[in-house]
Amino acid sequence: MKKRLLVAMVGLVGVVLIAHDVPLALHLSQIERDRLSTAIERDAFTIGGKISPTLSLEDPERRSAINAVLDEYLQTKSGTIVVVDSNGYLLSSTDPSVTPGTDYVGRPEIATALLGDPSSGTRLSNTLGGDLVYVAVPVLSGAEVLGAVRITFPKSVLDKSVRDQLQGLLLAASVSIAMAIVVALVFARTVSKPLDKLRATTDVLASGDLTATALEEGPGETRQLARSFNAMAKRLGGLIDRQRSFSGDASHQLRTPLTALRLRLEQAGELITSSPEQAQIHIDEALNETDRLTQLTEQLLRLARAEGAVLEKELIDVCEIVRDRAQEWQYLADEHDVKIIVQAPDGLMINTNQLAVREIIDNYVDNALEVAPPKSQITLTVRALVDAVEIVVSDSGRGMSPQQRERAFDRFWRADVDSNRRTGSGLGLAIVAQLAQASGLRVELRESPTGGVDAVVGIPKSL
Repeated sequence: MKKRLLVAMVGLVGVVLIAHDVPLALHLSQIERDRLSTAIERDAFTIGGKISPTLSLEDPERRSAINAVLDEYLQTKSGTIVVVDSNGYLLSSTDPSVTPGTDYVGRPEIATALLGDPSSGTRLSNTLGGDLVYVAVPVLSGAEVLGAVRITFPKSVLDKSVRDQLQGLLLAASVSIAMAIVVALVFARTVSKPLDKLRATTDVLASGDLTATALEEGPGETRQLARSFNAMAKRLGGLIDRQRSFSGDASHQLRTPLTALRLRLEQAGELITSSPEQAQIHIDEALNETDRLTQLTEQLLRLARAEGAVLEKELIDVCEIVRDRAQEWQYLADEHDVKIIVQAPDGLMINTNQLAVREIIDNYVDNALEVAPPKSQITLTVRALVDAVEIVVSDSGRGMSPQQRERAFDRFWRADVDSNRRTGSGLGLAIVAQLAQASGLRVELRESPTGGVDAVVGIPKSL
């Protein structure tokens, strides 16, 4: 990843530099060439102006005066200078290989200059064996053309001057690339280092160490990723721990009814011939154990489905749900000679999971019916608090100690009860706790003013 980030950032800077500097370099190159051509042309006109008065002189005085001007030029500048008369014959030159009187009228730039027009450009020189940059200007006396001056340079000299001007641009591009590499290295290290650590932590988690946590460092997105990873690892660890605990508890709880069922069936098999009546008794008890096993299995499945779930919320009328559950349970309460009373306002809307609320109320009412004495009542109260709505299921039973209320939501936990109370599976309140956790609800057991237990579910108000 570090290499990819480095290549991406440096490549991006390179593309920007190419898109920006290549046209700029071409433009600067053309400007430099035009500047040099203009400077040479200016020098040629300057030389022409200085030698114009000398062209009317006779040799050798004329030649001496022209040579003096050319020598002055060569002290500060370079190039080859040719001076011809109005007929195109050489008067003087800084090139010692040519002799005065040589005919230059066949040179296109000389011919143009003798017609009174300056000319400049690049052409192939057979003498130099390469390209030649030239400027030729007329030597004037008023409107009369007295001759011409030509200054020439090898094109390589002009190219070198252009390259020298572009070196600054190349240096700036090199510095930009170097800075891009440094910034890319720092950025890649800043981004990739936390990700490498997170990957190493992921490997640790995958190896089975559920306590592995990632350091929350680096850019904001990386820190958020680490927080999400830690939340996932914590949730995963909790799920696996609960599943292990669930498996152990479930196997332990299922072993007892299965063993009892086996013993009853074995005893019934032994007595079916000798004592059909006793065998029938054992078969009936075996059926009771089957019912108990069925109930226990169903509750185990409900608990497994509730564990680790995150239930969706919706806007519901909580008072309407409480009245509906009270009406449903009243039929069973009549068999126990118990009355269910609802104390709730009208139209109390709140955002929560409806199924979780219904299931929790059903479990609370079911437990209350177990302990409620005949002729008593169970009260379902809905209270609107500042930050939550509370549903309280109150019974008039024997109550529970603080230690028992604290442990009541544990799996398979059952309080010591008298012989009149039926034996449950110990999973009802465990299911309540799991549903509350999955729905963001709060559940607790309190001591009731009537002596029994107040089973409470608190529903936070949405912000």
